[in-house]
Amino acid sequence: MKALVNGRLILPDALYADKVLLMDKKIRGIIAADAFDGSGVEEIIDVGGQYISPGFIDIHIHGSGGSDTMDAEIEALRTISNTIMRYGTTGFLPTTMTMKLDRIYRALDTIKEALTADDMGAVILGAHLEGPFINKAYKGAQNADYILKPQYDYIKDYLDMIRIITLAPEVEGSIGFIKEIKEKSSAVLSIGHTAATYEEAMAAIELGISHCTHLFNAMTPLHHRNPGVVGAVFNSSISCELIADKIHLHPELFKLLLRIKGEDSLVLVTDAIRAGCMKEGCYDLGGQEVTVKEGRAQLANGSLAGSVLTMNQAVKNFLEATEAPMHQVIKLVSLNPARLIGMADRKGSIALGKDADVIVFDENIEVKQVFIEGSCRIGG
Repeated sequence: MKALVNGRLILPDALYADKVLLMDKKIRGIIAADAFDGSGVEEIIDVGGQYISPGFIDIHIHGSGGSDTMDAEIEALRTISNTIMRYGTTGFLPTTMTMKLDRIYRALDTIKEALTADDMGAVILGAHLEGPFINKAYKGAQNADYILKPQYDYIKDYLDMIRIITLAPEVEGSIGFIKEIKEKSSAVLSIGHTAATYEEAMAAIELGISHCTHLFNAMTPLHHRNPGVVGAVFNSSISCELIADKIHLHPELFKLLLRIKGEDSLVLVTDAIRAGCMKEGCYDLGGQEVTVKEGRAQLANGSLAGSVLTMNQAVKNFLEATEAPMHQVIKLVSLNPARLIGMADRKGSIALGKDADVIVFDENIEVKQVFIEGSCRIGG
């Protein structure tokens, strides 16, 4: 049993400066500091007034540390997981790209194998299938040559580990696909890379789409005569991702989104690529060359190509732009993504019986310690 003392404990409802956190592999207790006598505890860790937070969960990340999900190698996923752990991520969904189906299958097979692999940092919680069921008109950095009309049979063998499917609901075959996925799996359907009208988007939401992939980016915009997908997200209860790097979205929009959607419906993601946590230069994404300069990743045609964002920087950017309370912002990177992918019973918050995925960070959101299922992985 470990005890974390002298910290500011971040729970979903508030910040507490007078609590002690007890944990082994699970969260075993949250008690008043003046009631803690050290009994039954093998290790007391004084965090020196820093924040004690649930670990971050990134539901949309392609790569980092020079590796990419589409490399389809266990070692690549190990590199990604150990790299992002340094920035507070304790769980993530390796995210695929629009490429040939056999490449996607290889990536999914590798993710499945990695679910039980050793020497991982952040825990792999499943996969996010971004493409190939998207619209060429809003493909972004996805390769149009490999875009397909959605078919259940394409992915039926992987639905036990696919947590999120990004798709364009206006594409031929999407309506039947949405119905079949809703009937036969628990995968979250997310609208993205889409040319849908407001009406098409709302109809798809009625059928079962419950999330939006990187809101504002790669979709029909909000217009006062054509509300588009953004308007449908604003006018419905679905959750949405945002890439809080201040490049994909102007930071003033962070405040607007928090006001419109509320603290329970926003999820911060990185959409990071293999260039994440690497030096500037040329990289690839889905077989296309990407140039990274001054924190911006883009294709030769100028299209944004994911990001080099880290989760702790996303938290810092959102905090600075909105001045929202710390506990509210942390929900956007912990409890909200856990709820979305159906894992809030054991991940996403510091609560009795949940996995002890806990991080410690300072005022600048610089991560000092990382515990995954109670094991100290950084800063011990």
